[in-house]
Amino acid sequence: MAPLIHALIAVAVFFVLISSWWMMALPLPSKVFTYRAFPFQLHKNVGITVVFLVAVLLYLRLKFVLAARTLAPARPWMSRSAFVQNVLLYGLVLACCISGYLSSSYSGWRTRLWWLVDLPNWGYDNDELNILYSGIHNSTCYLLLVVIAVHIGKVIYNSFRNDGTARRMLRL
Repeated sequence: MAPLIHALIAVAVFFVLISSWWMMALPLPSKVFTYRAFPFQLHKNVGITVVFLVAVLLYLRLKFVLAARTLAPARPWMSRSAFVQNVLLYGLVLACCISGYLSSSYSGWRTRLWWLVDLPNWGYDNDELNILYSGIHNSTCYLLLVVIAVHIGKVIYNSFRNDGTARRMLRL
């Protein structure tokens, strides 16, 4: 299950990162141009879904932590590096999603989860808090991009080492 959830999270995170640049390039909404609402709502829905997927993946990782320790690589620095990298990845993904949701809450725009359920609006229309949380959202997203690049580099490194680490990660 974990590799499938990991792949879903990876695809979703890349979608929200790429879609955010496209969304921000769209003209501001007006009475005539309301098409910007759909991409923003889709972006928020995917981000919220990522939070649930990360929660499930964290549960699985914590439940099977002993099994993961027995599969640890031979080099201790690699174990520590993998742990730090995972903490950063999970933390930054959650920080991105939560700060984005808070920014949206203070923007005055409601959030509907997959156009079915209205989520509580924790904030109110407040430009200062919207800008604050939007800044946090942007900063954590750029940091997440850096950590993802390191993560992909480490995957490539482990694949070329051919010591079985990549196979164990993929459960092959």
